Amino acid sequence: MRVACALTPRTNTLPIILDPIFYALAVPAVLVSAISKGGFAGASTNVMVPVMALMLPVPQAAAIALILLCTMDLSGLRAWWGQWDQREMRALLPGGVLGVALGGLLFGALSPRAIMGLLGVITLAFLAYRAVQGWRRARPPAGYSAPGGFVAATCSGITSTLAHAGGPPLQIYLLPRALPRAAFTATCVVFFGVINYVKLVPYAMLGLFDWTNIGTALVLLPLCPLGVYLGIALQKRVSDALFYRIVSGLLLVTGCKLMWDGFFA
Repeated sequence: MRVACALTPRTNTLPIILDPIFYALAVPAVLVSAISKGGFAGASTNVMVPVMALMLPVPQAAAIALILLCTMDLSGLRAWWGQWDQREMRALLPGGVLGVALGGLLFGALSPRAIMGLLGVITLAFLAYRAVQGWRRARPPAGYSAPGGFVAATCSGITSTLAHAGGPPLQIYLLPRALPRAAFTATCVVFFGVINYVKLVPYAMLGLFDWTNIGTALVLLPLCPLGVYLGIALQKRVSDALFYRIVSGLLLVTGCKLMWDGFFA
């Protein structure tokens, strides 16, 4: 479904999406993502693209979301810079950059409907991963593996480029490593902060940053610091379990809808 946007070529005003239904979906999605970044380890930031994709083509939703994610990442990069696990990062960053390049190629090759269906699959796979996460944490710590980290980061770069859903592949590798909490958080935050800015290159080359996407992102931009602040304030009042149950319910419905529209409708 394409939504209405304002086209104002004779003025200096940026064109923006005008459909109120889009904003009814996008505003809570952006807030949930920013709250997750600010106080809940950022594990639900991929909610923006699936929700926006109910109203927009997936590439357009991903472009708007990337501008917002880059804004949210500034605080995370500043807070965690220098605290990552250096050995892990030496394997992860090259793999992530390769994954972004491969994801960019897939973005250009796949049809919008195929990307929509793939996004639904990624979303449901993320929920399945969350369901077995507790079992994985109970296992003995895994040893360091540069090839394993490189492959996981490459897969993360691909899914992050297609749908900003790079968390599961990376965490499937990192969680069994049982890193200290600060090192684990900093490694994830800085990895995705760097990767999000690298993703600006293929997105720009694919022509996804048109004026409508930029203008719409600017309208939603004030929600980013607001959500991050709310996340910091809420982390001591709302349990992670409750927060993620709500988000997981939203993602389950959205993922099923996207997969149906992409592969069966």
